[in-house]
Amino acid sequence: MTAAPVSVPAAEFVVTKIEYFGVLPIFLVFGAGLISVLIEAFAPRQSRYVLQLGLTVVALLGALVAVATVARDHQGETAAGGIIIDGPALFLQGAILALGFTAVLAMAERLDQDQPDNFTQSGATVPGSPQEAAAVRLGATSTEIFSLVLFSISGMMMFVAAGDLLIMFVALEVLSLPLYILTGLARRRRLLSQEASLKYFLLGAFSSAFFLFGAALIYGATKSIKFGEIAAAIGTVTGVDAMLIPGLMLVLVGLLFKVGAVPFQSWTPDVYQGAPTTVTGFMAACTKVAAFGALLRLLYVGFDGLAWNWQPVVAIIAVLTMLVGAILSVTQTDVKRLLAYSSITHAGFILVGLVALEKAGVTSVMFYLVAYGFSTIAAFALITLVRSQGNEATRLNQWAGLGRRSPVVAAAFSFLLLAFAGIPLTAGFTAKFAVLSAAISGGATWLAVIAVIASMITAFVYVKIIVLMYFSDPQDDTVAVTPTAMTAVAVTIGVLATVVLGVAPSPLLDLANDASIFIR
Repeated sequence: MTAAPVSVPAAEFVVTKIEYFGVLPIFLVFGAGLISVLIEAFAPRQSRYVLQLGLTVVALLGALVAVATVARDHQGETAAGGIIIDGPALFLQGAILALGFTAVLAMAERLDQDQPDNFTQSGATVPGSPQEAAAVRLGATSTEIFSLVLFSISGMMMFVAAGDLLIMFVALEVLSLPLYILTGLARRRRLLSQEASLKYFLLGAFSSAFFLFGAALIYGATKSIKFGEIAAAIGTVTGVDAMLIPGLMLVLVGLLFKVGAVPFQSWTPDVYQGAPTTVTGFMAACTKVAAFGALLRLLYVGFDGLAWNWQPVVAIIAVLTMLVGAILSVTQTDVKRLLAYSSITHAGFILVGLVALEKAGVTSVMFYLVAYGFSTIAAFALITLVRSQGNEATRLNQWAGLGRRSPVVAAAFSFLLLAFAGIPLTAGFTAKFAVLSAAISGGATWLAVIAVIASMITAFVYVKIIVLMYFSDPQDDTVAVTPTAMTAVAVTIGVLATVVLGVAPSPLLDLANDASIFIR
């Protein structure tokens, strides 16, 4: 006897459409990262450096062109709302690619910033010498840095375009894990570098756990992880504050950790000091762009309806970040730790623009990120050129009299310090003026006043370094090596961007203003 067939209802399948042209820049960088891993595994040792560097440069420039030409014509939601390609996403992706390209040039010249053997004081190696052998060995054994950078940049690009909390968390991990490894790649100061890497990893893991727990609470309150649906639920669902607001605060912990805001900044000085110097520049510039891009989308799109709840909290954090960073920078004796506290202060300034809750706030934040990023990469690239007894001269007293021994390096570094201080005719002045104007127009004049006070404190620190370089007796064992091509190009790009964005900022400000509207 044959059993009657059981009728099973057909399953309902949801076909997710992906706008491939919109996400093409992300695919280009991530695909290049995969190819880079294969090169590292199978390419001959002698040819890895050239292949890896060429692939990385082509991928970043190609993705930048794709952002400007292809992705801009395919804006909208894609991947079931998980990725949103809009003005802020495209602007910030372009900024990450441009800054990443500049940082790669600086990193590629000396893959291990604490190994000076491939440089002489004149910046050249002698054929057949131990220096040349060290350069070949260095290029052959350290090329994994390119794969890590490509994966990190792809995560950053996805981070600023994430349309829901799950994609944002995945992007956070993709951009963070390579950074933990990059931090530990210094060789001369191996223990310091590995300690910084471990500290960054452990604290980063805790911050990711906070983010994930907060996302779970938000989902429990709104039954969604998509920012647009969360915003709609805030306006219609009542009685969810018990989970929604704590969930938002926990997610903010994960993001504020990445920007180095107080009280989540304790990792910043140690990691900046322990990491290879140009890796520090890459982290300081590109990670800030990605993290603040995610913050803008989270707060302006998903939680705009709770602005009265999160705006005072973010304003207080901005005040603490500016003052703590500025005050503690006064006591620093290491130039990398000093710039670390300076980056904390700048994070506070950017938060001032974020609190404005206006279109001008988005514009000022995006402009500030670009201006600060180029100046930072150039500053850390210059630090790698100042040497003492074969090592980087990072102690401030080693920079005494540098203006006499190496006037070009000292002049470029002084100019960048003045930009950090916000002196007129520099990008720093334009950026600070933009965020303060946005804060004042948003009714946060008191916040702008505190920002000016913090800026005056940091200006004292920067001027102190300039005085040390030009009005102190030089150290006998401190020299500045002549940069070779790629480091020189990276520094030139950073300095020129700082000049142009200070003298003629209108094109970038207009571009940022046109790109400051989110798709909700």
